[in-house]
Amino acid sequence: MKRRDFLSLATMTAGAATLTPLAGATQSETTPMPDAVEPVWHPLTKDIKTTLIGFGTGMRGWQRRSDLVRAGYPKAIELLRYAYDMGIRHFDLADLYGTHDVVAEALKDKPRDSYILVSKVWLHGDGIPERERLLPEETVRRFLRECRTEYIDIVQIHCMLNDRWVQEYETGMESLAKLKKEGLIRAHGISSHSNAATELAAETDWCDVVHVRINSEGMAMDGRQNDPRTVEEAVRATKKAYEAGKGIIAMKVLGEERMAHDPDMRKRSTKFVMDLNNVHSMIVGFTEKEHISEFVANVAAIKPSALGMLRSLRDRHFSSP
Repeated sequence: MKRRDFLSLATMTAGAATLTPLAGATQSETTPMPDAVEPVWHPLTKDIKTTLIGFGTGMRGWQRRSDLVRAGYPKAIELLRYAYDMGIRHFDLADLYGTHDVVAEALKDKPRDSYILVSKVWLHGDGIPERERLLPEETVRRFLRECRTEYIDIVQIHCMLNDRWVQEYETGMESLAKLKKEGLIRAHGISSHSNAATELAAETDWCDVVHVRINSEGMAMDGRQNDPRTVEEAVRATKKAYEAGKGIIAMKVLGEERMAHDPDMRKRSTKFVMDLNNVHSMIVGFTEKEHISEFVANVAAIKPSALGMLRSLRDRHFSSP
């Protein structure tokens, strides 16, 4: 997606209503879930572990509002705490989404080492209210206050769109590297909105973690929907980044609600991403408890040991010098 198209889409959907429940995703039709699930941790980088499933808080995020924010604090907090109890301990935030405060409130009584926080700085010309863009070094210090934490596990440069981002955002990269050296963040990287950006991330030592858009249908990805090359090119770029030792976080696994009408498609896409064996965490923009239960059930049904399947894989990945 071109940057102008991304900005146009975000502007059009910024005021959209909260998601309706996914078709077929009623509690009675999903595998019964226990009251609480112990998290299973997998290495994401050499120093950071994650859970296979992450909670994406940025569905239709723009101007520090997202579907989670629009749902209101009581419901948002209930969803976040339910996810935590279901063993989901990876929470994906961003300045663009405006979700730092609500996640901090939801997790305020949870041990800080029992979950990971990912956030993103927005350096494009629109998207957040401020006209002036501060260096990430200054912006992330605000994130720490909003998240009520002494560190954020991962901070990324948000929405990289081409193979020139290293040159275009060199100052921001240096700023994040300084924060990592100070211990205020543990890793840095990018969220990628193009395969070219992902491939450059693979070649860039600075990049520890990369978000990639990937699903079985080519929805909300870099390319044309229903064109098999869209998926093939994303798989190729993701594999390249994985083999370069980057932590891989899959987003748009369910096509950013485009699969809401089709439970079989959601299962198919979830299986497709899991079967790649080069994705360390999948984030989904849950807006109902039933969404969480269904996704966890689908993951467990695809492979009974799925919530622990990546442990040995990533241990092997990092076993070489």
